Amino acid sequence: MRLTQWTDYALRVLMYCAACHARAQPVTISEVAEKHGISRSHLTKIVQQLAALGLLDTTRGRGGGMRLMRPAEQINLGAVVRATEGDFELVECFNAELNTCRLSSHCHLKNVLGRAMQGYLAVLDGVTLADLVPPVTAPATGAKPLRFMPGIPEPG
Repeated sequence: MRLTQWTDYALRVLMYCAACHARAQPVTISEVAEKHGISRSHLTKIVQQLAALGLLDTTRGRGGGMRLMRPAEQINLGAVVRATEGDFELVECFNAELNTCRLSSHCHLKNVLGRAMQGYLAVLDGVTLADLVPPVTAPATGAKPLRFMPGIPEPG
């Protein structure tokens, strides 16, 4: 089971926004694109989908950007993956309309793979965005806070 690049990038955007939630300024698409080496135009389409799904609040123009629409603890990884992945048909026989496999009538592979997919999604259902982005470590007196993700700007 493999996630598409689209879902991978969607998760990166959400994680980046979660990591920067304490910042005064919102996260920008250009910032995420630069930090992850991803096409800005490609990320724009992903951000539009995440906004349409009610996961990101976006603001255009000077000082604009994006923020999570709800706390990271309320964003379920399984729901995000289901919303951003387009195809959970692991093999041809998962789609009755396109299935031409001659073994389908006596094969148990579909059932085994179906259970595996259910298990995969069940694990993701037990994870929130907050689980993927540990909190910022509290600084000692006079020390700078430690960031958990290299390249994520300090809150300011």
